[in-house]
Amino acid sequence: MGKQATEMLKGTLEGIVLAILSGRPAYGYEITSWLRDQGFTEIAEGTIYALLLRIEQRGLVDVEKVPSEKGPPRKVYSLNARGRDSLDEFWSTWGFLAARIEQLHDIPNDLQQLAGTGERTETEQLHEEEK
Repeated sequence: MGKQATEMLKGTLEGIVLAILSGRPAYGYEITSWLRDQGFTEIAEGTIYALLLRIEQRGLVDVEKVPSEKGPPRKVYSLNARGRDSLDEFWSTWGFLAARIEQLHDIPNDLQQLAGTGERTETEQLHEEEK
């Protein structure tokens, strides 16, 4: 994963972890393993544990200590109502941003199609409407 992808992931990782926890409770290593299985191979386990601590401190998850066969008890995280609200906000924001980014991605094609036709782009039309 390149530097740009890493930076973009940092901005969305909390929402991704909340989405994982919306499916079922999990502990840190499970979350890290699942993310790696999904292609996020460069995510450090420590990154996930730090994020889990932050969302715990913000009251977005409930935590239960479950005995482990190997060592100390595991902290199992489950999404609570406040976390679901935060996840809903994440998806709303993601939808907004994704739609705007997709529009930006299509601009070169739109401009090429309009070149020489004298038509205004959708963006130009929107700016005219705002005036």
